[in-house]
Amino acid sequence: MLSPVPTYDLYGESRSKRPDFWLHCETIASRSSTHQWEIGRHRHESFQQFLYIRNGSGDAILGASTVALVPPCVVAVPPGVGHGFRFSRDIDGMVITLVAERLRLTAGLAKRPGDWLSAPRMIPLPAGDDARYLDETFSRLFAEFEARRAGRNDLIEAYLTAAILILGRVVGADDDGAAGAGDINLARVEALKDLIGRHFREQMPAEDYARHLNLSPTHLNRVVREVTGMSIHDLVMARVMDEARRALVFTTASVQSIADGLGFADAAYFSRCFRKRTGQTPRQYRETERESLRLVEAAA
Repeated sequence: MLSPVPTYDLYGESRSKRPDFWLHCETIASRSSTHQWEIGRHRHESFQQFLYIRNGSGDAILGASTVALVPPCVVAVPPGVGHGFRFSRDIDGMVITLVAERLRLTAGLAKRPGDWLSAPRMIPLPAGDDARYLDETFSRLFAEFEARRAGRNDLIEAYLTAAILILGRVVGADDDGAAGAGDINLARVEALKDLIGRHFREQMPAEDYARHLNLSPTHLNRVVREVTGMSIHDLVMARVMDEARRALVFTTASVQSIADGLGFADAAYFSRCFRKRTGQTPRQYRETERESLRLVEAAA
């Protein structure tokens, strides 16, 4: 009988004491060298992990399989999957661990059943522009994480989004899968996200987005749910809440002013929507995140 796989929070950190935590980044060597270059089999219920490996060798236990690490490559480990690693002493790379919920819209394209982030896998990176760009992107993400400068969360999320989208393209080029309708629907969701990015402040109804894309609202909603597991309204509100978070932390605008700028009828309704999606009122979120930034800046 197989022994149970231990479930860990991230390296023993308590999320209740780290309200600012959503991503951690470190070199593979810094962690594995203290454990004789071997990380025993375990799992994280709430974290998504990406290991970017430039050089070296080793093995990865991913679920019930063991695969040889062939650099350059990226290993993707979704939440809840048992995994472990054995590395050579010359391993060169980094591990990025993030709260799975923060994958947001980008992850929404990849978390539907059967898509590439729904299962653990090693992704070999063929020589070319994508591999070079990924190396630069991961390097910049790591440098931004280490520097701890104000505004780093936005840059880190931008780098991470770019890396995930490029990895999805690399995986799509290698996988044997059905094209056609699936590709069309992905393109439609990408077009919708672009429209949302340009019009989310206007509180446009789903019917208007559907008209822009020459689809019926029912058809567009079905496509969006199939691809992301969300509704059109969910996608719009996710983008609105992202902007609300940014404004609360990085501007001095009042809650009323932010609500007005995002198209809400009044601040009370905005506050209810914000609390429903974040678990905090706008003022609580602002105070918590700004205090976190002050602590980071003081430690730098």
